[in-house]
Amino acid sequence: MSLTITIAAPFRHARKDQLKKNEIVYYLAFKQHWMNINEANILIARAGEEGLIEMDGDMIRPLFDVSTIEIPLGYKPGSAVFERSDPVDDLLSRVSKHTGIALAEIVAEQNQIVMEQFRGNLRSEAAVVILARRHGVEFQDLLPALREHLLKNE
Repeated sequence: MSLTITIAAPFRHARKDQLKKNEIVYYLAFKQHWMNINEANILIARAGEEGLIEMDGDMIRPLFDVSTIEIPLGYKPGSAVFERSDPVDDLLSRVSKHTGIALAEIVAEQNQIVMEQFRGNLRSEAAVVILARRHGVEFQDLLPALREHLLKNE
């Protein structure tokens, strides 16, 4: 979530729905002093990989509603914004948090879907989406990352 907050910050500050790449780099590196120029460029690339932004030439547009993101007072991103997350684990954690069921039980339910309902012929990325839908947990924001994770691990 901190990656989403960090990407949302320059758009909220500028009150625009799209910004030039150099405007985002300027905001992250010089205005806020959150990171250096290279790290800001890496962060933008990561946001693209995670499906949070869309690049059209030099213009960048967030693929989420920036107004729904709360940026805490005094927020400063940690090093976690540069780490790649596992979308399957992220969605499993989200289901666990939403339902109040222990993560181990959620993982067991996912494995049950794969083995019993699909005889082992279903990837974990698809099983976790079925699980999220079954429990009424929002997952659409993770679909691009799940799709990419699936393609990388074929």
